[in-house]
Amino acid sequence: MTAQKAIYWVATGLLSALFLYSAFVFLTDTLVIQGHYQDYQYPSYLVVPMAIAKILAIVFILLRKPKWVMEWAYAGLFFDLVLASFAHYRLGDPNLTLTLLGIVFLLVSYFFGKIVRP
Repeated sequence: MTAQKAIYWVATGLLSALFLYSAFVFLTDTLVIQGHYQDYQYPSYLVVPMAIAKILAIVFILLRKPKWVMEWAYAGLFFDLVLASFAHYRLGDPNLTLTLLGIVFLLVSYFFGKIVRP
């Protein structure tokens, strides 16, 4: 295994773990997450659809087929992380670090996936 391929799989694995954990929390502590959404002034009815979208995005990123869906999955996760970063920053929430790490994992996974083509 080349170093580039290893970097791709580590970044993709960490990205997958981050989003699957997030989806798990969204589905198991829905009322708590809805409360956080209300604090951020986001519609609370988006919690469950967001969890399902995160799971589907990770599935398509890992499968890498069809390619256009994988590209949209990366885009959706990127926008989710950017908006989450702004929301955490605006409220002075210390979870900002995790969202910024998520952006790094996503960008590394995306660009190394273009190089490696697993």
